[in-house]
Amino acid sequence: MPVAIITGASKGLGRALAEALAARGWDLVLDARGAGALEEAAGAVTRHGTRVTALPGRVTDGTHRAELVAAAWRLGGVDLVVSNASALGAEPLVPLAELPPAGLRRALEVNVVAALGLVQEALPLLLASPAGAVITVSSDAAAEAYGTWGGYGASKAALDQLAAVLGVEEPGLRVWAVDPGDMATDLYAAAVPGDDGPRPAPAAVVPAFLRLLDERPASGRYAAPSLLEGR
Repeated sequence: MPVAIITGASKGLGRALAEALAARGWDLVLDARGAGALEEAAGAVTRHGTRVTALPGRVTDGTHRAELVAAAWRLGGVDLVVSNASALGAEPLVPLAELPPAGLRRALEVNVVAALGLVQEALPLLLASPAGAVITVSSDAAAEAYGTWGGYGASKAALDQLAAVLGVEEPGLRVWAVDPGDMATDLYAAAVPGDDGPRPAPAAVVPAFLRLLDERPASGRYAAPSLLEGR
């Protein structure tokens, strides 16, 4: 069975993607900071009959990243790495004039440095897979100038560039940066408290990710709404 590592998998998009892959027979290594929420998510995924290893920890910790890859190796290897764990930099979001430098550093460490570190750790196993792939979860804030989203958007723009270069440097892999669009998640609620307008559930976006895995288009940046068209 193929094996995926998914960070930020205890809720939101990470959990929805884990459940969808489990339903397709994937074995999974799941990461999140909160042990309780991660255990609950792993229990839901395990009901599909898949093998799941849940490892709470921080993706900014190199030892934790090595443990994630080692767990995947014990399941058979690494066919997919999904860098979904994200930090906003400030909760709620604030204008750049008010953004603490420590908050920006936090966003860069979680969203960019840790994502690259995990790929570096997993790269030998990814290259050994006939279908090795990396998915980095981007944002429209990486490409559009939205007030208060500057720090987070800058980190996601940096992640997009890393993914683009990785796709060039590692032609044996598929490397997809995916902008999922608006979703009803705890991350958005923390970013903009009180904005409870209607947004799609993360599960509604998952078919876009599955389409990438099914069709394996060229490495690049993709927007989920475009991938969902005609499905």
